[in-house]
Amino acid sequence: MTTSRSAMAEVSPKLAELTADVLFGDVWERPELSKRDRSLITVSVLVALYRTGQLPGHFRRALDNGVTKEEIGELINHVAFYAGWPTAANAVQIAKEAFDE
Repeated sequence: MTTSRSAMAEVSPKLAELTADVLFGDVWERPELSKRDRSLITVSVLVALYRTGQLPGHFRRALDNGVTKEEIGELINHVAFYAGWPTAANAVQIAKEAFDE
């Protein structure tokens, strides 16, 4: 199975480079926000915008960055009122799969 990172490197090497160097190498490393806070923000935006392809990896990253499963559940609950019930219900299923891995 091809990972999204390897697929990106194969299809769009420049995008892979920018992702590694700028997004994760610079933006995620800025000291003004903790990685935990950045994960909360990122997951919230991905849930709200229905970016389901990016959610599994960012749910796992959030857990690695100290966000609890309970906090992710509360985040989804909160976002449901602003981004819609179907969006939140879908995020719950994706979160469950990421938690079970």
